[in-house]
Amino acid sequence: MNGQQQANTAADAPSIARAIEENSMRDPAKIAVEDRFREISYARLSKRIRAVAAMARQEPLMSEGHHCGILSKNRIEYIELVAGLPEAGVAAATINPRLNPLEIKQICNDAKVNVLFVDLESEKAISGAHFDTVEKVIVFGDQYERWLAQARTDISLGSVDQELPFTIPYTSGTTGKPKGVLVSMRSRVLTFFGMRACYGCYRSDDRFLALAPMCHGAGLVFALASIYFGGYIKLMDDFNAELVLQLLKEKAINGVFMVPTHLHSILELPETLRKRLSPFDNLRTIISNAAPLPQALKEKIIDYFGEGLLHESYGSTEGGIVSNLQPVDQMRKLKCVGQPFPETEISIRTKEGGNCAMGEVGELFSRSPYLFSGYWQRDADTAEAFHDGWCTVGDLARYDEEGYIYIVDRKKDMIISGGINIYPREIEEVLVRHPEIYDAAVVGEPDPKWGERIKAYIVTRNNTPVENTELKLFCGKYLAKFKVPSEFESITELPRNASGKVLKTKLRAG
Repeated sequence: MNGQQQANTAADAPSIARAIEENSMRDPAKIAVEDRFREISYARLSKRIRAVAAMARQEPLMSEGHHCGILSKNRIEYIELVAGLPEAGVAAATINPRLNPLEIKQICNDAKVNVLFVDLESEKAISGAHFDTVEKVIVFGDQYERWLAQARTDISLGSVDQELPFTIPYTSGTTGKPKGVLVSMRSRVLTFFGMRACYGCYRSDDRFLALAPMCHGAGLVFALASIYFGGYIKLMDDFNAELVLQLLKEKAINGVFMVPTHLHSILELPETLRKRLSPFDNLRTIISNAAPLPQALKEKIIDYFGEGLLHESYGSTEGGIVSNLQPVDQMRKLKCVGQPFPETEISIRTKEGGNCAMGEVGELFSRSPYLFSGYWQRDADTAEAFHDGWCTVGDLARYDEEGYIYIVDRKKDMIISGGINIYPREIEEVLVRHPEIYDAAVVGEPDPKWGERIKAYIVTRNNTPVENTELKLFCGKYLAKFKVPSEFESITELPRNASGKVLKTKLRAG
């Protein structure tokens, strides 16, 4: 299938709910999804998605244009909601359950969430929280089942406006405050077709291991593509390196998406254990994304899993998948993120807006059917991201003589640790709340396991010493655990340029 044929096919593609319904008609008894609690057939999954759609139309707190929230680890109900809610024009804010209650409250308030769906663990975490807009919390289990049982059974899946928001994942901006990324059904359905063409693991007879959190854009899209095309998904709700290898073998998995931290942890397992659990005869595709994959780690991955499997993709929540380095190029193109993803154009531009020459570093722009629709209630940020239909998240890149792309740096001073984007400004604002801290700057330091770890440089009042343990406890009151710096260093003053901007390059250089 050439690019134009693929685009035409995708343009006429059904919504996720209707694609799953079509799959249920072809093979109703086939297992679509399995999580830690149970497995579900296509027929049963389609029926429950219809019930979600019906309840979204019946629920007084929901109607087209309204938002709900999902605060949960990976489980079947997550898929039911993100597939069913758009059938009523309701978008879901997908909230990271690892955030602390204050951060969760900020996102729910910003997204104007009326109904919040939670797993049992998350319900306990937000106990006592008071939200501005949330009027109903529905807990997965008996309460969710009672909610679904009220659904009318005579509804049909209608024609979904594929330009309406489908999910609203949240990402921090340069101000440190969370921003809702409006993702349309159109962008994600078209992404599925690009993934099918690119990765070779999204046929109806393929089996995918989904272990990345679905609250993140990549974790959700790599999972949903499997059942869109009639395949099977095994969901994991917590990462365990040994269990991943067991499932790859026991479940005859063909494809898996992992961030570099996952792969690093697997390769840290004892060699005797790794040898006992390999080889993986059915595995055809390993996709790595969300953070740069160190070349040394690539070599270890290929040595253990074999050649011809590894893809390294580059993208963002806003831009979708932008480029991919194919398995054949992994050892030929070092520290490279490959060539444009199907139906994607890439432009690397100078500060003046012209096209960079080969090897010249500039800002990366992309144009594709996969782009986000804008930031929720942030017109200025949306305008900054789009330039005449081209999208940028501020990453710096260059290209070589064959058109392969190399990412040189990331937007501003963003830290990526364990595949998760962490923005220093948010942490700095918390640190300066401490009564003894006068000034603070946060940077990412290289880490062999996490990619980067968080280091904070602090200037205290009168050079008063503050214990690291105290600072970690203080940060933990306001930040998720993964955002708390692992190291604090006291200095007399932060290095700044003439305009007062902190010179973080000097801090990183020591």
